[in-house]
Parts: sequence; C-alpha cells; structure tokens
Amino acid sequence: MFQYLIRRLLISIPILLIGSFLLFLLVASAGDPLAGLKGKPGVTPEQIHTLSVSLGLDKPILARYWSWLTGFVTGNWGVSVALGEAQTPVIDTISNALWVTMRLVIGAELIALVLGIAVGVFSAVRQYSIFDYIATSIAFLMFSMPISCVAVVIKNYGIQFNNVLESFHLKRWLTTAGPPTSGFGHNLGQIIVNYSGTFLLPTISLMTISFAAYSRFQRASMLETLNADYVRTARAKGLSQSRVIFRHAMRNALIPVTTLFALNIGAIIGGAIITEHVFGWSGMGTVLVKSVTNFDPPTLMGWFAVTATVVVVFNLIADVLYGLLDPRIRLG
Repeated sequence: MFQYLIRRLLISIPILLIGSFLLFLLVASAGDPLAGLKGKPGVTPEQIHTLSVSLGLDKPILARYWSWLTGFVTGNWGVSVALGEAQTPVIDTISNALWVTMRLVIGAELIALVLGIAVGVFSAVRQYSIFDYIATSIAFLMFSMPISCVAVVIKNYGIQFNNVLESFHLKRWLTTAGPPTSGFGHNLGQIIVNYSGTFLLPTISLMTISFAAYSRFQRASMLETLNADYVRTARAKGLSQSRVIFRHAMRNALIPVTTLFALNIGAIIGGAIITEHVFGWSGMGTVLVKSVTNFDPPTLMGWFAVTATVVVVFNLIADVLYGLLDPRIRLG
C-alpha cells in the first residue's frame, strides 16, 4: 500500500505543476491587472511603473511563473491588486475563505454520502419496490431543481420557522445570514444549538444534489455487483443475505461512488457560489466572483492553485480507498 501511495503521489505532483502553469498562462493573457489604476486620476506613470516592477510584470512569462511558484510553495502568495483591496495578502484572503467553505462542504458532503449510499444500497436490494420508486422519484426531483431555487426556498422556510418560534416567545434558532462572529457559546448545550442552527440550512442546500447523485450511482453500481458471478457463488455457498451484501457486493460497489465523491468535493468548493450568496457566507465562491470582476491575478492564481490542490488531494485519497476496497487495484 505504501508503494502504491508513493506512485500516486509522484503522479499527482507533475499534474499540479502542469495545471498551475497552464492556469498562469491563462490568467496572464487575460489582460493588464493595472489597467484600472492607469485611468485613475492622480496616479503617475512612475507609480504605475514601480508597481509593475514590484509585481514582476516586466519579466518574461517563465520567470514570472517561477517566481509565483516558489512564492506559493513558501507561503508568499503575493498581494491583491484589485482597486479598494490593494496590499491585502492573498494567502489571508484564500485561507479565510477556504475555512468558511470547507466548514460547509465537508459536513454537507459527508451527510449526503452516507445517506446516498444507504438509500442506493437499499434501493438496489429492494429493486422495483415502493421504496425504490419513491427514492428514484426524489432523486430525479432533486436533480431537476436548480441549486438557486433550492437555497432560496430552504432559506424562506427557515425564516418562517424562526417566525413560528418567536410567536411562541422562543429564541430564533436557524441562522439565515452567515456564521456568527462571536462564537457558538460557552456551554455544550448552547454550542450544539447554535452550531446546528447555523449550518443546518446551507448544509441541506448543498447536500441536495449530491445526495441525489450518490444514491443513483450507488444503486446502479450495486445492481451490477449483485449480478456478478462471485456474488452468485457466495449465495450458492449458503452465506447469509447480509453477509453477501455488506461483505462481498457493497465493497466493490463503493468504487464508483468514491470517484464521484472525490471529484464532487473539488467542484463544490469552488462552485458553492449561489449557496454562499443566499446565506451570506463569504467563502471561496465569493472570492472567485470578486477576483474575476475586479480582475485580480494574484488572488485568481491563489484560488486556482488551492482548488486544484484540493481536487488532486481528494483524488489521491480516492486512489488509496480503491486499494482498500479492491486489493487487486494496488497491483496496477
């Protein structure tokens, strides 16, 4: 397993390097980051030149990429050049946004994964049952609803639920406008109530489509596995139904869902823009929109690099899980 992990890690490093270089070329060719300053009254050409030299814009593209890469590895990600946010360290902006988004994404994805696997396995075992039809209908309904509609509807129900609590002279529980700035409380009960009230609505919004995808993939993979020869052999040997399902069939059926989970984490970290906007969370999606709107290359490169690293890391984790789920994969 250790050698398998080393091989995968050695493959991941050049992928990150090639991807970061292509992204650097794309961002560098998108325009002049100092164009907004050049048209601003009171800014002299000497100041523009000095700032251009400090940002390394006078150097060849390869020298600029090497400077950015060495700085990124050592923790010097540069500063923002967007108007109104100049001199803000990119590493601070990205790390704060990543922490906000990861708190939402990890919880939502883990809940969606567990529920999706459970529903998918039970639907496959009870194929064409009432439960299977209901689960299929709910999954297709979740697929067909845009995340913007889901988030707005869930937030509206959360507000109405808080209004009902207030009508009974109770404290509002569900948070609909960002995480608390003063912590979750001092005792365990208060922390649990505030934490659940803060994360419940955005977590439901994020997990909706993921749950539908995981349940459908798990059902299809489980049905294929249940018809495999080794499963029929296990049943012919007299093994119990639960042992056949959980020990033989389910283990291999988890491989496609593991791939989907690894890819989904990276996509949601950068794509939770709508959910963050609806519920007032300033995460990675918000940083991406601001950096594109204001054309802030240092922040864009930091965002791209972190997102790509997260995708590669979770795919590496998925490769390790492949080896645990099916030992034959380690020999490949």
